[in-house]
Amino acid sequence: MVRSWGITNFLILVSAFSSVAQADSIVEKASFGQNGRISRDKNSIPGWLLSGTGHTPQQMSDRIILTPPHSGNKRGSLWAEQPFDGSEWSVDFEFRSNGEEGGSGNLQLWYVKDGLAKVSTSSIYTVGPFDGFALAIDMHGGRGGSVRGFLNDGTTNYNSANVDSLAFGHCDYSYRNLGRLSLIQVKQTRSNFEVLVDRKPCFSTNKVFLPPGNLFGITAASAENPDSFEIFQFALSVPDAAAPGGQSYQHRPYGNQQIPSSRQNPHQNEQGAPNAGASGVDNRLNDLQNRLQVLMGITERLMSEMQSLSSKVDERHQDTLQKLALNRDQAGQTEQRMLRIENMLQSMQREMKNSELQKQLSKLQDSLKSSHSGVIEYLQSTSQ
Repeated sequence: MVRSWGITNFLILVSAFSSVAQADSIVEKASFGQNGRISRDKNSIPGWLLSGTGHTPQQMSDRIILTPPHSGNKRGSLWAEQPFDGSEWSVDFEFRSNGEEGGSGNLQLWYVKDGLAKVSTSSIYTVGPFDGFALAIDMHGGRGGSVRGFLNDGTTNYNSANVDSLAFGHCDYSYRNLGRLSLIQVKQTRSNFEVLVDRKPCFSTNKVFLPPGNLFGITAASAENPDSFEIFQFALSVPDAAAPGGQSYQHRPYGNQQIPSSRQNPHQNEQGAPNAGASGVDNRLNDLQNRLQVLMGITERLMSEMQSLSSKVDERHQDTLQKLALNRDQAGQTEQRMLRIENMLQSMQREMKNSELQKQLSKLQDSLKSSHSGVIEYLQSTSQ
C-alpha cells in the first residue's frame, strides 16, 4: 500500500514536470504586467496604444486606470499595435472594478480585425459592425454582474441590434468592489474555445475558432454614477508545442462557423467531443499547468517585492550609516571643544593661584618692612 501510494505520487510529479516542460510561452511584445509592473516608465506601454474619450487614462507603475472613479461618462481603450498571428493561444487578463453603490459601467476584451479603427473606445453596446470576438463584463441581468461572449463576422451592427440576444455564452459573476483582482482567462486550442473566471469554467464550445491576424484590445466605459476599471495584467501566451516543427492543421473560415446556442449551460463544457478520455487527461494536465503558472507568477512577484524591499533596506542602512558618521564627527568636534575649555580652565586656575601667591608675598614684604622700621626706631631710642 505504501509502495502504491509512493508510485502514485511519483506519477503525479512526473505529470507536473511534464506540464511544466510543455508550459506556455509568454508573447512579450503583446503582454504587460506579468511581473507586477506595467512598464519601465509611466509614459508608454511597449507594443500597446492607450487612448480615451472625455479624459486621458492614467498609467501607473502597476496598473492602468481606464475609467476614473470621480467623474462619469468616460471611456478608455488599450489596443495592441500589431496583429497576432497565432492559432492556439491563451490570455490571462487581470482587472479590478470599484465604485459607489449603484455605480455601473462595462469592460470589454476584444480580439477583432482592425480593432483600433473599427472599435476604438466603443463598448459592446455602441460598437458598429466588427469582425471577431468580444468578451463583455458588466451588470447585465441584475444579478450582480455577468461575463458574456459575442461573435460577429462584420455583418451585424451592434449599435442598433438587441445585444442581449446575441451572446453565445455567458456566466454570472459579481466583479464589483471585491477588494482583490479578478482573473479572466480566454483559451483557444485546435478543438475548443473556453472562458474561465477566477480559474473556474464560465463557458466553452468546440464550434468556435478565431482565425489569426486579429488585434487584441481592451475598452471600458463608465456610466453617470461611474465604476472605475483598473487593468493590472494582459498576458498572451502560446503553447510550446505550437513552435516550428509542430503539427500543422487547416484554419477554418470564420464566416462558415456555426455560432453555438446561447442557451447552453454556461458552467458546463460541451459533451460528445471525440477522445473524451484523452480530453479529460488533457484538462487535468492543463489545470495542473495553470496552477503551476500561477505559483510561478506569485513567486516572481514575491521575488520582485523582496528585491524592492531589500533595496529600500539598503538605502535606509546607508542613510543610517551616514547619520551615524555625521554624529561621530559632531561628537569628535564637541570632545575637542571640551578639551580646549578644560585647558583654559586649568590655565585660569594656575593664573589665579599665582596671583594669590603674589598677594601673600606682598603682604609678607610689607609686614617685614614694618617690623624692620619698628626695630630701628626702638634701637635708636634706647641708644640715647
